[in-house]
Amino acid sequence: MRLTEVHDSTTAKEFLAVNVSLNRQNPAYIRPLDKDINDVFNKEKNKTFRYGEATRWVLKDEKGQLIGRIAAFVNKKYKNKGDDGPVGGIGFFDCINNQAAADMLFDVAKHWLLQKGMEAMDGPVNFGERDRWWGLVVKGHELPPMYCMNFNPPYYVDLFEQYGFKNYFNQICFGMKASSRLQPKFYDRHAECASDPNYSSAHIRKNQLEKYVKDFTIVYNKAWAGHGGLKQLEEKVVLKMFQSMKPVMDERINWFIYYKDEPVGMWINLPDLNQWFKYLNGKFGLLQKLKFLWLKATRKNSKFTGLVFGIVPEHQGKGADSYLIVEGCKLVQGLSIVNGEYILGKPIYEDCEMQWIGEFNPKMVNVAEAIAGNRSRILTTYRYNFDRTKEFKPHPILL
Repeated sequence: MRLTEVHDSTTAKEFLAVNVSLNRQNPAYIRPLDKDINDVFNKEKNKTFRYGEATRWVLKDEKGQLIGRIAAFVNKKYKNKGDDGPVGGIGFFDCINNQAAADMLFDVAKHWLLQKGMEAMDGPVNFGERDRWWGLVVKGHELPPMYCMNFNPPYYVDLFEQYGFKNYFNQICFGMKASSRLQPKFYDRHAECASDPNYSSAHIRKNQLEKYVKDFTIVYNKAWAGHGGLKQLEEKVVLKMFQSMKPVMDERINWFIYYKDEPVGMWINLPDLNQWFKYLNGKFGLLQKLKFLWLKATRKNSKFTGLVFGIVPEHQGKGADSYLIVEGCKLVQGLSIVNGEYILGKPIYEDCEMQWIGEFNPKMVNVAEAIAGNRSRILTTYRYNFDRTKEFKPHPILL
């Protein structure tokens, strides 16, 4: 077996090809867009290079066939350190079902990270934000991946754990039929909040995007910044995010709630882009963009995915989460309220799946569990301490 570090366009293409060749026979596989992978390693596109560096390798067998790949990263702003000192990352791991091959990939990444002063490595993770390419699928292998979500066969779990990786935290996705009725307590709590004239709701309007950018930033920074390594967001960053989402955004599935006209909660969703991207074979040039627009116009997307759900601390535990969900259901499910009775109509999507919630955040897990109940898939972020005598400690629970 021979390892080659990616250093030119040829090896960069081989890095992409590994994932395709090892997964193409799996009926659930959807090829990621090449540009989404390449942009992670592009210093002009990925701002994380301001604080760190990344490299990657491909592995070939004696006949020159591609049999594996891995990337390694160091990021000064990576927050999941705990008591383990500087922690690096590995990601974009693919490998045949061969422990010796996997060990070669893990070893080369480990040695590179050791040279950079790291004392542990987490993986599979992304060289960037946690909403992409984060975690190993340990449940739900039969499900097609959502956009920018890792996809792997079940044997990868053994490759990681036999090398010595341990479960640092689980990432839980929740799925449900969009036509499903909520538990009665959601309607009861919604009615309580709705009786208070200070509460109001609105879905996003694309022609007022800057207003909702400001509202998003306020809620996000109050609800998440400082927790679990998450940082404050600036409005200009959120604006770029919303502008990139705008072409595929469905106004009807993005909701905010307000108290005395101040934003106190949000529920942000997108159509499952992979339902369209699966027809593009990883490419997104001019022809593919035209094909995408045609698909978007002619093929109904049956699934939406939850990206962000949150309530500011001062309104948590007061029923605001139920108020937000039921308000959104007025359009998502065609819900109407007649004489105090909550009547379901025709949903505009068939399925919903919430992006992962860390098991270290039991409050949000409980909210999602109450809504959906079905843990559709579980991904795991693993950690490997380079000092094998050090006591392993999982991710601390958020209180």
